[in-house]
Amino acid sequence: MPGRILVGTSSWADPGFVEDWYPRGLPARDRLAWYAERFEAVEVNSSFYAVPEERTVRRWVEQTPAGFVFDYKLHRLLSRHSAPLESLPPSLRDKARTTSRGRVVLRPETEQAMVEETLAAVAPLEEAGKFGAFLLQLTPAFSPKDHRLEELSPLLEALAPRTVAVELRHRGWVKNERVQETLEFLSERGAAFVCVDAPPGDHLTIMPPIDAVTNPKLAYVRAHGRNTEGYLTGRSVAERFGWEYSDEELGEIAGRARGLAEQADVVHVQFNNNRSANAPTSAGEFRRKLGQDPGPPAGGEEQLQLV
Repeated sequence: MPGRILVGTSSWADPGFVEDWYPRGLPARDRLAWYAERFEAVEVNSSFYAVPEERTVRRWVEQTPAGFVFDYKLHRLLSRHSAPLESLPPSLRDKARTTSRGRVVLRPETEQAMVEETLAAVAPLEEAGKFGAFLLQLTPAFSPKDHRLEELSPLLEALAPRTVAVELRHRGWVKNERVQETLEFLSERGAAFVCVDAPPGDHLTIMPPIDAVTNPKLAYVRAHGRNTEGYLTGRSVAERFGWEYSDEELGEIAGRARGLAEQADVVHVQFNNNRSANAPTSAGEFRRKLGQDPGPPAGGEEQLQLV
């Protein structure tokens, strides 16, 4: 029996669709509940910039129905991105070491402390049965030329037995014979390989459309849109990921998701084509294409009542 396919977007509070998708006049505190009437899963994006307070996460639990799933994007320091000192929890700042430019140096003790803060933050999601997976979106600078996958082992072990979905953003990790080594590394550690729908092109930062299940419990897909020029040169999220998926393109992604569902218990498909209302619109159409109930319509009379 095929696995279940859960569909959502990469954040419920992206500035791009807050203005264009939610009903006018809807208070910010009510957006998550409104979103959760239409989707069954979401990526927490704000956690990439700062570890949320436990009370904030508890509100997320209260605002969503039973069975709703949160995938949690790991902090940028853990994913090897540049991280300013102020992005760390206050309790960790005094002990952190920084570069001359004020960027935090990722040391083993700092990584472990960040893991502990992260696990404390997601505890309410786990208690409520609403935690999906950690998303480790690595920087493109994490390349096979300068790094080894084994560098991730302490982090993956520290987060176990929770599933970590690993998104590599340097295609060198899946080039030629290296792809098998990469998939085996993830499989041996129970991590899920993040499959992507990305712009066409062979630039090193554009991952090819490889579908692989390295953890039979979870397959993970992220749809980044197909704007090659914007992806490579855009300075804002909207410029890089803005894309309106066509019906045919959504059909292609649906076929990939169904194929992954033949090998995994659950497939998470998260739309990251963030510009205006592109992501939630694409995700809603995608649910219809899968034969799922997309929930109440967005906008319309409901929107007029809130003006």
